[in-house]
Amino acid sequence: MSKSMNCPECESEFTYPDNGKMVCSQCFFEWQADIGALADGTGEKVLDAFGNELVSGNTVVVIKDLPVKGAPKPVKAGTKVKNIRINSSSDHNIDCKIDGFGAMALKSEFVKKA
Repeated sequence: MSKSMNCPECESEFTYPDNGKMVCSQCFFEWQADIGALADGTGEKVLDAFGNELVSGNTVVVIKDLPVKGAPKPVKAGTKVKNIRINSSSDHNIDCKIDGFGAMALKSEFVKKA
């Protein structure tokens, strides 16, 4: 495991992410960590269509109509999506819930930071 994932309190390698924090399963110490960078190991930043960095918890706005497989209508441009989660393990690097559509994954190139 990476040294950055070890607990800063007891140096245990048995840590896990929980609600935006890292938690040690040995001593239960909690600390703030860049979980997105730790999850994929690359530390790669996710940028919106205009070059602004996106992080989990941001609110974004869809900038063009996006067709959805199996849905009779597209996600309209201007739709606000709250509380996104960054998932840089695939090309659809934003996980979110959109009212009227449910849970889905979006590409960061089709959104702007609100």
